[in-house]
Amino acid sequence: MIDIIEYLFKTNAIKFCEENKPFFLTSGYISPYFSNTHFLYGNEKEASEFLSFIDECLSEKITLPKKIFNKVLQQYKTNEIYKNSIDTMVEFIKQNVDLSTIDYISGGERRDWFFTNIIAYLLNKPHITIFKDLSVLVSDSNFENTENVQSLSGKKALHIVDLITVASSFSRFWNPAIKKLGAQILYSFAFVDRNQGRC
Repeated sequence: MIDIIEYLFKTNAIKFCEENKPFFLTSGYISPYFSNTHFLYGNEKEASEFLSFIDECLSEKITLPKKIFNKVLQQYKTNEIYKNSIDTMVEFIKQNVDLSTIDYISGGERRDWFFTNIIAYLLNKPHITIFKDLSVLVSDSNFENTENVQSLSGKKALHIVDLITVASSFSRFWNPAIKKLGAQILYSFAFVDRNQGRC
């Protein structure tokens, strides 16, 4: 397994502020550094282009999971940094989770999708795509079929995020969306945890 921290610096995903000019984070915190974890997609240019692609796909939600999957699968096959980062997370999950207790892999709009679709595919688990309006789509592990769902009663999800500061998006969006369906997030994994507590 590779060292994710090494890749974060290699891709310039970690940025440090100028003196007396801290970063203001989405969580409301200020910080001397900022992490663009999605640069693990390979590099800043490719990550930015993919983020723009996701934005374009948001206009037609039902086709979005498949379009994202096609992109990340191609990137997984051709980019060493991305492939190694994904393989490291997959191996970590396999070592720490009884996958028989998990029904779905879930990920939220937008940066989680850099990672969740390909991980769902590699773990052979269906995927829950969560939007910030709390709507969800469910796809099979190959992303050949995607549908709107109103209930996932009793189902368990493993949620993957790019970055955790105080888990504000998790509390405001992802967990409520899953609960609304009658399901539960049983595990959550992050590529970067800033270790600043949970809300």
